[in-house]
Formats: sequence, C-alpha cells, structure tokens
Amino acid sequence: MSGNSLVLPIVLWGRSAPTHCISSLLVLDDLTAVITGCHDGQICIWDMTPELEINPRALLFGHTASVTCLSRATAGSDKQYLVSASESGEMCLWDVSDGRCIEFTKLTCAHTSIQFHQFTIGTQREGRLLCHGRYPEILVVDATSLEVLYSLVSKISPNWISSMSIIRSHRTQEDTVVAVSVTGILKVWIISADVSRMQDLDPVFEEESKPIYCQGCQSISFCTFTQLSLLVVCSKYWRVLDAGDFSLLCSVPSENNQSWAGGEFIAADKVIIWTEDGCSYIYKLPVSCLPASEHFRSNVGKKAEGSIPLLVYSIEDRADKQLLICPPVTRFFLGRRELLIQGDSAGRLTVWIHDTLSSPPPELQESVSISLQEAFDKLKPSPAGIIDQLSVQPGSNEPVKVTASVYIPSQGRLVCGREDGSIVLVPATQTAIAQLLQGEHMLHRGWPPHRTLRGHRHKVTCLLYPHQVSPRYDQRSLVSGADDFSVIVWDVFTGEMKHIFCVHGGEITQLIVPPENCSVSFLHCSERFLSRH
Repeated sequence: MSGNSLVLPIVLWGRSAPTHCISSLLVLDDLTAVITGCHDGQICIWDMTPELEINPRALLFGHTASVTCLSRATAGSDKQYLVSASESGEMCLWDVSDGRCIEFTKLTCAHTSIQFHQFTIGTQREGRLLCHGRYPEILVVDATSLEVLYSLVSKISPNWISSMSIIRSHRTQEDTVVAVSVTGILKVWIISADVSRMQDLDPVFEEESKPIYCQGCQSISFCTFTQLSLLVVCSKYWRVLDAGDFSLLCSVPSENNQSWAGGEFIAADKVIIWTEDGCSYIYKLPVSCLPASEHFRSNVGKKAEGSIPLLVYSIEDRADKQLLICPPVTRFFLGRRELLIQGDSAGRLTVWIHDTLSSPPPELQESVSISLQEAFDKLKPSPAGIIDQLSVQPGSNEPVKVTASVYIPSQGRLVCGREDGSIVLVPATQTAIAQLLQGEHMLHRGWPPHRTLRGHRHKVTCLLYPHQVSPRYDQRSLVSGADDFSVIVWDVFTGEMKHIFCVHGGEITQLIVPPENCSVSFLHCSERFLSRH
C-alpha cells in the first residue's frame, strides 16, 4: 500500500464458532455486559439487555496464554474499562465500548486475581488494582497506566496469596485488605491515606498475621450487609468468621467427593456456595452467626446446638457435565439485580436470577442460557468463511473445514489447508470481498481465480512460507504438514509438488524456520534443501 502502512485485520469465522473454554468471567456494574476470558487467551464481550437477553458482540485478542482473571478498571459508568491478566504475566486494559486495548504490560509474575478499588488520596479518589497470584505479596497497580505503585508484603510466614477481600471503613479514611495465604495464614493490611500516596515501591507490611487453618482457600468475602462477618471457602469446607477477631462461627464440610469453589453473602443470614463441578447451594446461617441476634458468637469455642447452617435451595448436577472439558466458572454478582452466572468449556453462559422475595423456594430461577455456537446459528445470513463457496461437499450443507492457514503479504495470497488434505491458494482481498459482499452483483462476477493443491491424504495441520520469515529462503517454496505424518514442499507459483517426506513419528503439529543463530552448516543445509527441491 503506497504511502499507507495501515493494515486492517478481518476475521471470517464461518459457520463454526471459535472455541471458547471459559476460564474467568465478569459482569459490569450496570449489567449491560458480561465479559468472559478463555483458556485460548481471547476475551469475549457479551451484551446484556435489561430483560437479560445475552448476545456476543466482540472477541478481543491480546493475550498469548490462558486468561486467569478479569476486573473492572473504572468506578463510573461514563467510561467502562476492564483489565485482564494471563498465565504468561500479561496485563491488558480494554475499552469495553469499542474493544480497544488501551494499555499493555508484561510482568515476570502471573496474577490469579485482580480487584479494583478506589483509595482516598487527599481529596481525590483514585482507582487501584490489587493483584495477587503466584508470588508472595499483593501488588498495588495504577488502574490507568498499569504501573506497579507499591506492594503489600508479609513479614511473618510470607507465601503465595490464595484469596483476598477489601473492606472499606465508613468511619475512617482507612481501607483494610484481608487475605489468606496458601498455607492458611490470614493477613491484614491497613491502607491509610498516607499509604495510598506512596509511589516509590516501598513495601507495606501486614498489621496482623493469624493462622486460621484454611488451606486450599478458594475465596474470601466480606458481608456488606452487617460488615461484621467473613465467608471463607476452602475446597473441603466453608466457614463463617467474625470479622473482628476472626474467630470461627460455623463450618460446613463438602460431601460426596465435591470440592467447594467459591461463595458470597446474599443476605445478612444467607450465603450461596458453589462447587467445582457447577452445583450451587443456598444456606441459611444459624443465629450464632448473625450480629443482630442475642445469640451471636454463642458457639465460639464450643460446638453449640443449632450452629449448623440449613440448606434451603440447591442447583444440582448439570446433565452435560460429563461432556465438559474443564470445570465451569461460577460467580455471584450483587447489584441492581442479583445474578448467579456460570460459564463452561463449551463457550456457554447460563444466568440465574436470585429472587429475594420468593417464599417458599425456588430462590434461583434460570433466566437465559446461550453458547457462542448457538449465537452463530441464529445469524441470518450464516457467517461466511473465507473459502466456503469453494468448500461445498456433495450432499452436505457443511463446507470442508479449514484447519490451517498462512497469509503471504508479498503476493497478496491466502493459503488454506483443509480437513480433507487439500490446500487452496486464493487472492486474499478479492476472496474476502466475495464472501462479505454477498449479493447478485457478486454472483455475476464469479469466484476469484484460485488453485487447489492435492498431496496429503488427511487433515492439513500446519503451513509455512519460509521466505516470509527469512529472505534467505526461495520465494517459490511453501511447506505443509498433515495428519498423515507427511511434510510436502510445494512451488507456490506453479502448484507443483517438489518433494514429500513421510515421517513415522506421528501427526505434524508445527513447522518452524531455524533461527539466525543456528550453525552455518545447518542453515546452509535448509536453504539448499528448499531451493534444490
């Protein structure tokens, strides 16, 4: 493109939705969108209407590894930003309205949880991200620049943090951070106005450290209704603690080999707890756990009668649980409406509304359930794939699937390997126009010129154009690998098969150009091979 280096990426998914094995999810405070991150590294923005109709709007690409956590990054509704983190240490700040990546940074440590909080700094309230993960402190990050400002550090028994909760004091200018380490040590940090101003990476040490013997902690949450209780969920049991001295008020073990995965207070006297396999339970707390009751703390230090929470409602096993690749992700959100949301490995979102007025149960009513594939199936006309019109199979409505592709900018060509072993070379721009602008005027023009290469017996798994990586390779050479254990070198201009290698190690999963720092003899060997054949 003369005088303009702008490249606009276009994605044509075809009729099959991309995989979206959900690893994390978030609901915006105004309930206008649900955000999901997946193990492939993508983030999906799902628009949500007041009637709780959900439809996917955008797929964001910015991570090279599984998305571990999501958090809002602004307090108001005028600008809606979210922050995401991945297993490789990447952090991205996104604009939810248009999907732009505003900031990006990469740290040497991987976050497993991020919480947004507004701290008081003088007369202003500034957004901060509190991050913890596979490192022995809590990092306080600027929500706008993603710059690490300071860290909350343990003097006593430092270790990775499993879960964390932020408690805001309505009486003072101080905020309290309560966290549980992987070894079951509860930590307390006080964030005063002076600490909030810090930006010189000086560590802030804990005010209190106490063993509560909660190993395998999955979540810790503060009761916003009473501001006097903490809910600690571990894989083998969940417990309610007094937020004053962290004494035990009640405890419920897991049953039937289930593992608790998280929980929240949904009322002063009720909690919702969910399991790793997607079941959810609502419990009514005993009077010994209720600060308003005269029997509050009556069972501290002893096993009092009536201190066992009562199970009042449950969502049992899903029928398709055996079909799921990974455990589902479940979250409960308190706001204008109280929602229980679950995302699974099939890219499906399921939403339940918590009806606080229902008596007797049910208290959770399923409102909507939709997957990416179901959303694709509803689109009219059906989403176009890049070479769908060239891939029609006799007697079938489904085109032959594209299983590998490579774009050659210098030639303006797109090379697509398919599941039947064939390879199709098409002019990229003309082909995209033909698929996107479907209409009578396109039918008269016919399909753009293309070439089909046949040599593999099974699915093409990878393609490589070596000259695009290094100019030392011949411009004519195209290399393909397949499920039939073969590697083929093609002449990209004539379509001639130059050479075929049949290895016996198995499916070819990747083709790589040797790096420049390889030995001269090795590089010379690869150059001669591709030019000779």
